[in-house]
Amino acid sequence: MKKYECTVCGYIYDPAIGDPDHGIKPGTAFENIPNDWVCPDCGVGKSDFKVLN
Repeated sequence: MKKYECTVCGYIYDPAIGDPDHGIKPGTAFENIPNDWVCPDCGVGKSDFKVLN
């Protein structure tokens, strides 16, 4: 699974870790995160994330 980076603050979403503090379990692909999820560091939406190569 690919990692995604917030283009606003640089937060890295790693699917191996998820975002357990906000209800996203480890192993959850970015595509499977609910659309109303926001960056835990700066609060922007999923549309402000890009795939890391």
